[in-house]
Amino acid sequence: MRRAFRLLNPIAAGRRVCKPSRPDRVDDPAVQKIQVLRMVVGLVAMVWILVSYQITSDAESLAYQRADQIVTSAALLAATFPFVIGAFIIASRPYSRRLHLRRALKPLGSLLALGGTILYFVLLTRGTLTGGPFGQMPEKPSTADYMHLMYELFLVLVMLWGMVFVFYGAALAVVHVFRTADIHEVLPPVIAIVLVWELAISDLFSNAYDSVPLLVRGAAIFGGPLSVTAVSFWELRRLKTRHGLTLRQALGR
Repeated sequence: MRRAFRLLNPIAAGRRVCKPSRPDRVDDPAVQKIQVLRMVVGLVAMVWILVSYQITSDAESLAYQRADQIVTSAALLAATFPFVIGAFIIASRPYSRRLHLRRALKPLGSLLALGGTILYFVLLTRGTLTGGPFGQMPEKPSTADYMHLMYELFLVLVMLWGMVFVFYGAALAVVHVFRTADIHEVLPPVIAIVLVWELAISDLFSNAYDSVPLLVRGAAIFGGPLSVTAVSFWELRRLKTRHGLTLRQALGR
C-alpha cells in the first residue's frame, strides 16, 4: 500500500521506473562522479556558447532549448534502444541470451511507460479521450454533464502528473540509458556512444548553430560526443580492470 501511494508522486514514480535496480549490478561511485562532472561541464559549455553568440535571446528560450534537447535525446534513445539491445542479445551465446532477455523486461517497461504517457498526451489533446473539446457544457447541464466535467478534470490532473513524470523520467532515461545496466553494466556506455554520435549527425545537418563561427560550431557539435565517448571508454576500461566486466564477457564469448 505504501508503494502504491508513493507512486502518486511523479518524481518517485520516475525514479522507480527509470533508474537501474538490479541488486547484483556493479555500481561504481567513481563512474557516477565522472558522469556528473561531464554533465555539468557540458551544460556550462553549451550555455556559454548559446549566450555568447546569441543563439538564444533570453533565459526562457534557453530553458526551452535544454528541455527540447532532453526530450529529443530520450526519443532518439527510444528509437536506438531496440536495435542495439536486439543486436546485443542476438550476438550473445544461447545461455547468456536467455539471461539478457529476462533482464531486458525492466528497461523495456521503462521505455513503454514513457512512451505510453506521451501517447496519453496525444490522445488527450486530440479529444479522443473526451469525445470532443474540453469544457463545452450545454445551456442546461444535466447530472451526466457534470459527471463528464469531473471526468475531464480527472484527465487534466493525470496530464499534469504525467508531464512531471515524463520530463523527469526522460532526464533519468538519458542519464541511465533507459536503465540498461539492469541487462549488463557495459551496455550504458556502449549505447551512450551510439546516441551522442547520432545527435551530433542530427545537429550537423540542422541550422541550430548557423550564427556562430565555424570553429565554435564544430566545438558545439563535436565537443559533447567526443567527451562522452572518452568518458564511456574510460568507464568500459574501469569495468574491465576493476570488476572484470567486458563486452566479450557480457556476450558469453
